[in-house]
Amino acid sequence: MSDVLSSIFSMKTFFLIIVLLASTAGPTYCWGFYAHRQINYYAVFLLPPEMIGFYKKHSGFLADHAVDPDKRRYAVAGEGPKHYIDMDSFGEEPYDSIPVYWDAAVKRYGEDSLMKRGIVPWWVNRMLLRLTRAFRDRDAAYILKTSADIGHYISDAHVPLHACSNHNGQHTNQHGIHGFWESRIPERFAPVAFDFVIGRARYLERPQHFIWARVLESAAAADTVLKTEKSLSQIIPEDARYAFEERNGVVIRQYSSFYTQKYHEVLDGMVERRMRQSIYAVASFWYTAWVDAGQPDLDRLDSVVFTDSDRLEWDSLNRQWKADEIKGRDCH
Repeated sequence: MSDVLSSIFSMKTFFLIIVLLASTAGPTYCWGFYAHRQINYYAVFLLPPEMIGFYKKHSGFLADHAVDPDKRRYAVAGEGPKHYIDMDSFGEEPYDSIPVYWDAAVKRYGEDSLMKRGIVPWWVNRMLLRLTRAFRDRDAAYILKTSADIGHYISDAHVPLHACSNHNGQHTNQHGIHGFWESRIPERFAPVAFDFVIGRARYLERPQHFIWARVLESAAAADTVLKTEKSLSQIIPEDARYAFEERNGVVIRQYSSFYTQKYHEVLDGMVERRMRQSIYAVASFWYTAWVDAGQPDLDRLDSVVFTDSDRLEWDSLNRQWKADEIKGRDCH
């Protein structure tokens, strides 16, 4: 009888391990929920005195809702392309033939083709116009919602694998590298080692060119992200690359702390630099929208009132996100 029980226990253990391994293929997110929240939060402190009072008062909202666009990918089929752009699908660097402005890009490539390749730099510009209008209308709730959203898309433009068709190492047998770079490293090192003391936001004379420059930096770094991990994996055995760790009350298989440390070291601070640049860019876009709107007095805005429609939308996003049925291409 003990042998039978032992056999049953072994089978249960085997299937539990399979389930745990499968859990590593679950959803990861652009920059990771943790990093997106941190980027929006720290961007507040780069703002000028005329803005920081209002934004600091609502910094919790801006951080919490920094992840709404990722949740929206589980509700809206057309959301995904707003988070990335496959630069290599346009040819080879320096990509100087791609129109910076949307209308010209549509005329050259067609809207359907652009949506398949991703539209993040153009979408950031669209969101900037929306935020500028929110400031002009003195609509406090819309200012906050749009500020949180644009912060997400700007940050995504800073992720190297968001500018590459091999976005999760699927073409090079490196599945999972996307979350490794943008989630595992920030969660492991940002709280204890990253420096987010950054200079003040600045007005962007040509915001569309600014965000394109960040996208081009991301595209240039994508090859390093992939090749560096590939080389590292060839000298560190698999049993040292992965570990079972508890996460939110569930034991899962993920990249080990040791391997994460080594990858972070050979990247020579790349993740921290891109995160810092994201924070600076988000604050500068917020500031630019405010200036373009005529620098309204944010201290005199009416109280922030979110509508029943807002709350219903957020509840719906949470339900569909938890259902884990992403619509459109998974950018990871």
